[in-house]
Amino acid sequence: MSQKILIVSDSHGRENNLKRAVQNMGNHLDLLIHLGDSQRDPGRLTGMVDCPVEMVKGNSDGLSTLPATKLIEIGSHKALLTHGHRYGGRVGIPQMVEMAKANGADIVMFGHTHIPLLEQEPGMTVLNPGSISQPRQEGGRPSYMVMTIEDDGRTEYATIYL
Repeated sequence: MSQKILIVSDSHGRENNLKRAVQNMGNHLDLLIHLGDSQRDPGRLTGMVDCPVEMVKGNSDGLSTLPATKLIEIGSHKALLTHGHRYGGRVGIPQMVEMAKANGADIVMFGHTHIPLLEQEPGMTVLNPGSISQPRQEGGRPSYMVMTIEDDGRTEYATIYL
């Protein structure tokens, strides 16, 4: 059975759209990743789902003790999670990619910009799910991403707009 990973960022204390994204996943959610600026106690997010939750601290997360950067294994992948504000958001992608490569990661996941992004090249995927509550891209629709890892190892990414 394939793995389904819900990737969100920048909820800024607003949980309605996050709850909708979780509901949209149905009963098939293997991991929730929040890329910062949740502005909520991590326990609130872990209470929303029946799967593991990985989180990093964003620039609006105040005194949170969450790490600013985290490396995790997802299937056969290794991902670097960060909010991205310490790298200047989109302009810091080359630096985030170098950090990922130096740590054996093949995926960079970041937030902060509130604008969805998916860039793939051999050996590296860079993604930003946009903001689940305060979008800044044209059209202004809240967004998140779903990462699907098929049984044969194929990995697909979908940007979902609410």
